[in-house]
Amino acid sequence: QVHLVESGGGSVQAGGSLRLSCTLTGRTYSRICMGWFRQAPGKAREGVAFVYTPGSTHYTNSVKGRFTISEEEDKNTVFLQMNSMKPEDTAMYYCAAAARPGCTVESGVDYWGQGTQVTVSS
Repeated sequence: QVHLVESGGGSVQAGGSLRLSCTLTGRTYSRICMGWFRQAPGKAREGVAFVYTPGSTHYTNSVKGRFTISEEEDKNTVFLQMNSMKPEDTAMYYCAAAARPGCTVESGVDYWGQGTQVTVSS
C-alpha cells in the first residue's frame, strides 16, 4: 500500500510564507507526477503545483511567481514553498501522486494524502 504523508500546514497572515511537504511511503511505486491540489469551502478542488520526473514543473496561474514546488526524488518527497500568501490561498491542501504524467487533474491521480489546512488571514 502507498501512503502520502503531509506536513507543514497552518495559519499565516497575508504576505507571509508556509512550506508544505509530502512524502510517499509504502510499497515500491514508480511515481512520475507528484504535487498539490487545494479545496476551499464551497469550491471545487483545483490543481496548484506539480513536478514531473525528471524535474519539470507546472503551476496554476494564480500561484505563479509566489509558490515553488521542489522535490527530493531519492526520498520521494515534494515540497511546496508558498510565499506572498493571500487570503484566497486559504484551503485544504492535498498531496497527490500518479505513475503517469496526468496528475494535474483529479481523474489522473493514483494516490491522495489526507490533507493539511492552510489559513491566510488578512
